[in-house]
Amino acid sequence: MNLDLSSLARHMARTPLADWSQSQQALLDARLAVGHGDLPRWSRAVAALPAITPRSIELRDGFQLHGECDEATQEAARQALMGLSPWRKGPFDVFGIHVDTEWCSDWKWSRVAPHLELQGKRILDVGCGNGYYMWRMLGAGADSVVGIDPNWLFFCQFQAMKRYLPDAPAWHLPIGIEELPARLEGFDTVFSMGVLYHRRSPIDHLLELRDCLLKGGELVLETLVIEGDQHSVLVPEDRYAQMRNVWFLPSVAALELWLRRAGFADIRCVDVSVTRIEEQRSTDWMRYQSLPDFLDADDHSRTIEGLPAPMRAVIVARKA
Repeated sequence: MNLDLSSLARHMARTPLADWSQSQQALLDARLAVGHGDLPRWSRAVAALPAITPRSIELRDGFQLHGECDEATQEAARQALMGLSPWRKGPFDVFGIHVDTEWCSDWKWSRVAPHLELQGKRILDVGCGNGYYMWRMLGAGADSVVGIDPNWLFFCQFQAMKRYLPDAPAWHLPIGIEELPARLEGFDTVFSMGVLYHRRSPIDHLLELRDCLLKGGELVLETLVIEGDQHSVLVPEDRYAQMRNVWFLPSVAALELWLRRAGFADIRCVDVSVTRIEEQRSTDWMRYQSLPDFLDADDHSRTIEGLPAPMRAVIVARKA
């Protein structure tokens, strides 16, 4: 897979990200050279996508690409996209194909988007997954979106959609936040959704996010939370909803305290929602176990470990 990041460098040429963006081609080439055992297979799936020119593009109210294609072409596209399963975030509607992802991510976006003003913003999406939210950010008027996530399958899923939107100012880099330069300070808005509870040191993560922002820039943080006061934090002893890599689930009050300590101001909790089994479930595009399998069968308010069921909060804050 050969990818050209010159458009990223051109777009960022007159911004604080100019030097950083010019260095990304060499880093991506080096990362691709190491790759992943399944990367050749996933790359072939992306390459197998038929050439279809979108007649219309919808990113504001969903992800929808419409264009002329016959049944054979549509089936070729379906098989190529299915070759990139499992699909976690979405959904994507691509030339009559409904990629019914594990998460109804449009539900989350509908809870987040009304509280944001993204018009003309330069955005970083940390832990961007397959880039679903990146496309929705462009639909909300963002100037540009850079997503980072080291998962190669997610990277290839993004490239599948980018194949039909080659000129869109969105770029996915297969790296983690720890690989960004210290004090990058180049983005107007930084998103971290579904990442904080996977970090062994949540305060360090908040500091890393702050260092990516321009002064006065906005953080959009979405994470698992529990009920309680500013001293309430759940630390699972082993698994949480069958996930081993869950470290800290704070209350909203505790999370707001962490943000203040990390140098954020104007902190607002704009949404708290219990995750429903209709929002996260198995589908033909993600056939593994999902949320219904991770909850107590007799009491959906508890996980199968007996812990509080997933509840998520969205916090918006400003870099002081």
